[in-house]
Amino acid sequence: MGPDGALVPDVAGRLPGRGLWLTPRRDIMERALTKRIFARAARQPVVAPPRLADRVEALLARRCCDALGLARRAGLAVAGFDRVGEAARRGRAALLLFAVDGADGGRRKRAAMAGDLPAASVLTAAELGGAFGHERIVHAAVGGGTLCDRLRIDLARLAGFRAEAAIDWDLGDLGLAPAQPALQGGKSKAHD
Repeated sequence: MGPDGALVPDVAGRLPGRGLWLTPRRDIMERALTKRIFARAARQPVVAPPRLADRVEALLARRCCDALGLARRAGLAVAGFDRVGEAARRGRAALLLFAVDGADGGRRKRAAMAGDLPAASVLTAAELGGAFGHERIVHAAVGGGTLCDRLRIDLARLAGFRAEAAIDWDLGDLGLAPAQPALQGGKSKAHD
């Protein structure tokens, strides 16, 4: 929250001042806005910019693409079905990425290619392509390390804003709550 009471998305978690934390999901953010939860948590009136959830989604997508581009420039990321398959077979891939808007055939191939590697289908082909300097890319792989861990966290956060997104790793090992409400005793438990 800025000094003027305006909500400012801080996806990197580095801005100074008072922070208000939410589970990174579109429905939770929209509910917090409609029920004035931000104002209650801040104990003062707040001003939410229009389309705040869309803005947070765009900032998270940009952060993911920037991290992927940095991994590419560091030689830690490859793109293309054959190069991704080669990286996975040789043990140089710690994370597999597949375009969320890729063809169904590619998703079946993804299941066979992923094996036990963490895989995500969160970014669009255009977003993946932008990180590699191409128009569209459907398959990418990222090598292990701190950059890969940061990308996994940001992809998990972004997945909460995209209904068609899918990730296949446990969010607990990244310090995040599950993207969907946890079930306890047959009843759902919200993670707001």
